Amino acid sequence: MPNGHKSSSELKIRQKLGKYRIERRLGAGGFAAVYQAMDTVQGIRVAIKVPHSQYTTDAVLTEFRKEIRTTAPLEHDNILPIKDASIIEDRLVVVFPLGDETLQQRMMRRICLETAFEITEQILRATALAHSHHVIHCDIKPENVIVFAGNRIRLADFGIAKVSQKTVQGGGTGTVGYMAPEQAMGKPSFRSDVFSIGLIVWRLLSGQWPEWPFEWPAAGYPKLRGRIHPEFIDFMRRAIEINPRHRYRDAEQMLAIFLKLKNRTLRHAKLRRRASA
Repeated sequence: MPNGHKSSSELKIRQKLGKYRIERRLGAGGFAAVYQAMDTVQGIRVAIKVPHSQYTTDAVLTEFRKEIRTTAPLEHDNILPIKDASIIEDRLVVVFPLGDETLQQRMMRRICLETAFEITEQILRATALAHSHHVIHCDIKPENVIVFAGNRIRLADFGIAKVSQKTVQGGGTGTVGYMAPEQAMGKPSFRSDVFSIGLIVWRLLSGQWPEWPFEWPAAGYPKLRGRIHPEFIDFMRRAIEINPRHRYRDAEQMLAIFLKLKNRTLRHAKLRRRASA
């Protein structure tokens, strides 16, 4: 979520919201703000997402309940669970475990190839589980990938992403920079999530991300060509094809191909490093 969004209903530091004491704002977007808070009963820090007051309507709450029930079965080590969701003082408060930072913040520092692959695999495993349950995320982006200790990542906002984007935009859901073209036209599918993951992987490895009209070779290609196995470059290229029919059908298929290429690509990179040493 982009920082800098202000809302008249913004919570203040040290303000109490039920049992939660607000400690700092982590970020905000058009639909909601996210805060670090202390659970004063359990004595633990959590992240809470609070939609702006103008969006806490009966229609939004009904949609929210439907999405949360749909995504409730998604229990996985790499999916951020909802600890609690309730109405407190006329506000919808959604509570999550507190991570160290977002992938967006992590990508501001150097990431080695091995770590990039570790992160990629975790994102794919989380999304593959969702797709196996017929759930499309619709807003996979670095801000929705939460990093915990030991580079463990958890994909956030399953269900919530759809509600927030429908509410604010009323049309195609998703974040423009990572949104598949067909999703922008209101026709999201599993292949749309594949596209978003493809852009994240490309950015993890190249330090740049392609922009519309996504012409080939994409930004950062010369850097990748020098150190990444050609088969893995083809893997990423297929994920970000404009025509969804040319992409992987879902994250399950994308994960299977990734696992086949992973060790070969890492060995290739290691050999190149030794040769240039």
